[in-house]
Amino acid sequence: MSEAADTRKGFWAALDERFGLSELAYPVPPHANTLGYTLGGITVVGMIIMVATGILLAQWFDPMPEAANASVRFMMTEVPLARVVRGIHFWTAQAVLVTAGLHLARVFITGSYRRPREGNWLVGLGLLGLTALLYFTGTVLKYDQEGFEALAHNTGVAELLGGLGAWFSPTLARNVPMLPRLYIAHVSILPLLLFVLLGIHVLLIKKHGISPLPPEWRPGGYAAAQPHTHTFTDHLRKLLGYGLVYLGTVTVLAVVLPPAVGPSPVEGIEVSKPPWAFVWLFPLEDRWGLWPLIVVPLLLFGFLALVPFLDRSRDNSLRSRRWLLTLGGLVTAAVLVLLIMGYLAGPSEHVGM
Repeated sequence: MSEAADTRKGFWAALDERFGLSELAYPVPPHANTLGYTLGGITVVGMIIMVATGILLAQWFDPMPEAANASVRFMMTEVPLARVVRGIHFWTAQAVLVTAGLHLARVFITGSYRRPREGNWLVGLGLLGLTALLYFTGTVLKYDQEGFEALAHNTGVAELLGGLGAWFSPTLARNVPMLPRLYIAHVSILPLLLFVLLGIHVLLIKKHGISPLPPEWRPGGYAAAQPHTHTFTDHLRKLLGYGLVYLGTVTVLAVVLPPAVGPSPVEGIEVSKPPWAFVWLFPLEDRWGLWPLIVVPLLLFGFLALVPFLDRSRDNSLRSRRWLLTLGGLVTAAVLVLLIMGYLAGPSEHVGM
């Protein structure tokens, strides 16, 4: 063995002695490295990209209402590469929502929420809710017409909630505009909560292991054992590969399709619709006002939170959960129909601006 190889071996041995890196090589089943079972890790890669790009963007962003929009347009036109960095941040935000949703769907379909993983399912729902709030607050911060109207909806919903919504309303701190308060939430409070829950999520995955495949998906059928022929370090290498593809894809999108930002908002008009992640609520808001923005997400998350407690069967087969999968499919179909209706509908006034 060469002297250089000996040096490398000694270096890694020293790191392992101090940080226990070799303990990451614990066994995992082969399906842990399939795309469906790496969606959660891919989502985490997206979150890391967003933190890195967000830190860069924060250097030029001014959260005060009179300057926020101009500061975004300044960085887009005057700061070298800031257009690309903001594009990566924007497209990664879209991708994180998609991969988080697909991860939720995979966990739901495979029954990975079942005992003893009920708690981790609830933690995952908390992560999804925080991700949606980060997306919403990020939409507000650019403070063009879309952001301005999103902030008006935030205030309107807070007023409907009364005392429960005080934290999200101007009444809590009348001398501080809502925009910098949402900025603080976007860059500190929500990310802190997100990474605390993410740490709990990862620890619980380590404790309970990767959930087994439904019997119908096992190579040998119901009777087949699931050998642990791979290691977690294999899983991390797979995630690294997906992460590089992820970063390359969002970088290309950032260059080819940079996100637009409109001029400073005009008060007294309501001419925009919510971004795609929330546009499915738009038809309900058209018909019943702001209340569906509170009630419908609560009902949806409430249903999802009850899933592990509705499905108590010890049989992990898809067949045994046909009724729950059908119900989940109907809920998904309803959201997709509402999303299409929201896209086809024209803008309308909802908050009396």
